[in-house]
Formats: sequence, structure tokens, C-alpha cells
Amino acid sequence: MTEPDAAIAPAAARPFSTFERMVAWRYLRSRRKEAFISVIAGFSFVGIMLGVATLIIVMAVMNGFRGELITRILGINGHMVVQPIDRPLDDYAALATRFKAVDGVLNAIPLVEGQTLASGVGGAGTGALVRGIRAEDLQSMKIVSDNIRSGDLVGFTAGEGVLVGSRMAQSLGLGAGDMITLVAPEGDVTPFGVNPRVKAYPISGIFEVGMSEYDASIIYMPLEEAQLYFNAEGMVQSIELFVDKPDDIDSLRPLVEAAAERQVFITDWRQRNQTFFSALQVERNVMFMILTLIILVAALNIVSGLIMLVKDKGRDIAILRTMGATSGSVMRIFFMTGAAIGVTGTIAGFLLGVVVCLNVESIRQFFSWLSGTTLFNPELYFLSQLPADMDSGETIIVLVVALVLSFIATLIPSWRASRLDPVQALRYE
Repeated sequence: MTEPDAAIAPAAARPFSTFERMVAWRYLRSRRKEAFISVIAGFSFVGIMLGVATLIIVMAVMNGFRGELITRILGINGHMVVQPIDRPLDDYAALATRFKAVDGVLNAIPLVEGQTLASGVGGAGTGALVRGIRAEDLQSMKIVSDNIRSGDLVGFTAGEGVLVGSRMAQSLGLGAGDMITLVAPEGDVTPFGVNPRVKAYPISGIFEVGMSEYDASIIYMPLEEAQLYFNAEGMVQSIELFVDKPDDIDSLRPLVEAAAERQVFITDWRQRNQTFFSALQVERNVMFMILTLIILVAALNIVSGLIMLVKDKGRDIAILRTMGATSGSVMRIFFMTGAAIGVTGTIAGFLLGVVVCLNVESIRQFFSWLSGTTLFNPELYFLSQLPADMDSGETIIVLVVALVLSFIATLIPSWRASRLDPVQALRYE
């Protein structure tokens, strides 16, 4: 063996040596003879980049939507609802005070609720959920108190007015200062039966929380007035608790039960919205699996490109083997060639996804201007801007999946290259 050959052989014996990296880099560079193979490698790179970027963007936007929905749903409804078992909640003030003292509980709000028929001056009516609440508790619900579109909280605080959702006020043709008539089916008992309770209230303010279901159906009434209206003097139906960590609600349940010092029935926000959030979770999982197919297709392009490259480089492989390169060295050369496409495509896709997520609202506005239409109209989606919330754990999973699929895609072509018989390869040259 000549001196150059002897120098090549020990260098090639070291895994991922300079010699192996140099040969792999030469196979990645475009030549006129292998132009078609380079085109396939380019498509593989673009496919992995777009697949990774799309996965990151879609998952971030879905996380943003989920976060916005949870903020609105849990901004109106408590994270934990306490209801009585043995006797009515006639000691709600003391219970609320004890619940607030529990570590992790931000607020405890006693509520009286009831279904009514709401109507305006013109006679048009709609179903409404009346929620009786104390003025100080309503002010602590920032999603309502900070989103008063017209009117104010002065009349509500004085116990002389109600707050109405914006969509309900619009459908009934009412504004701040107008009278709204409420009809409750369970009213006064008379010798002739039960008469519906009918009473008109001035509208102190109109709120808009950003969810059509709430803006079209909820009326807030001072607690004392709601107790009189629904024949529940001195008691409430439930106490809603707001906590600082909604996802750790299970750890607070025994503490709240101990603070109640009586038998109570407790439900949390996950139980009350189980169907809705389960559907969101299923949708996220399905989208992840569907979009992963984009990366899989790009990985298959790597397989086809490397197989064609192995066939084209059969003579080169045979010469390398006769010069002392081992089958493992040949396998590592083609593994690095395919892995380079997967790694660079994954990194480029990650960078593209991050850039889009950070500027998703600007991109939305640009396409709205370009198309002349309003994408994600706030009047329909109740979102002032398109949300995107990147989760580090999900992003790492996307990157790992892309890299693993890319590495797996290179194994079969690399193994075939390492098994190539140099005698048979040179015989037909």
C-alpha cells in the first residue's frame, strides 16, 4: 500500500473523521452530472423546512387560541364551584372569607343564578342568565369591569341597575340608561297558582368580554336584588373560587373542603368544560399527526435522493473500498450526507417558524391589505389580534421528530452503500 493509501486508511478508520466529512460534503455539492440528484436534495430540504415551520406555527396559533378561550371562559366562570349538600349556603359571607384565606385562592365570589326572559321597549325578547353578584366581587372580575363599553358601574354599585352584555343589548335595541324587563318563571305563589315574576331594571352599563355566548346571554344584578328577585333571601346558590394556578386545581380541593367546615359539592373548570377542552385537545393531536406527514414525505425524498446518489457513486464507493475505506466508513459518509439535509432543513424550519410566530399579527394585516378583506374579523372571532403562543416543550418535540425521521431516512441508503461489493461495482464500469 502506498503512503497516500496508508494515510487514507487510518483516517477513514476513525468514525466521522475529516476524510469522511470531506467526502460527504463533496457529495452534497451540485455538479452538472448529478443535477437531478441535487434537485431532489433541494426538495427534501425545502420539505423538511416547511414541515417543521408549519408544525411550529400551527401549534403556536392553536395554543394562542386555547389560551384566549381559557382566559375568557375562566375570566367569567370560577376555576372551582362550591355548592351545598346538607343545607343552603346561608353562611356564604363567612365561607367566602375562609376560602380566600386558603393559600392559592385569589377570590371567592358568592352567586345567585337564574334563567329569565329579557325584553326591551319594543317587545322583543331573548333568554338570559341573571347572575347576582356583590359589587366588590364584580369589580375584581377585570374581564367584565375593565370592558364596560357604555355606561358605568355607579348604578350597579348603588344596587339600582344591572349590567347587560353587548350582543344582548344590541339584539334588544337597548343602551345604557334604558329599562330592561326581566320575567322569571318561578314567581309569587297566589291562590290562583304561581305567577311569573316581572320586573324592570335600569341598565347601568353594557359590557363586552369577547365571547358571543356570554355577551348575548348574561345579565349581572346586585346580589341583594337578585336574592329578592329569585326568592333566595339571605342565601346563595354557589360560591365560585378563582385560583392562581388553574392547572393545579386538584391540590387545592382538599384544602377548600377543609376550609368549608361542612359538607359541600365541588366541581372544577375542567369538569364543567370537559367536552369543549377535550375537543380542542383532540384537534391539536390530529393536526400534529397530519402535519407530521409533511416531514415524513420530505424524509422519503431524502431516501430516494440518497438511493440515486448511491447508484451514481457506485464506482467511487468501490474505489474508496479498495483504497482502505471500511464498510462502516462508507455508511457514515452517506449517513452524514442525508443527515446534513435533515439537520439544516430542521434548523431553517425552526428559524422560519419563530420569525412567523413573532410577527403573525403583522403577517395577518399584510394579507388582509393584500386581499382587501379582513382576515379573522374581530366581530366574528372576538380577537383583536391573531394569537400565537409557542410552547417550548412542543417545539422541542417537533424538532426531535424531524431529526429522528431524517436520521432514520438515511439509514437504508447508507446501509446499501456500505454493502456494495467493490468487485461487482468496478466490473460493469
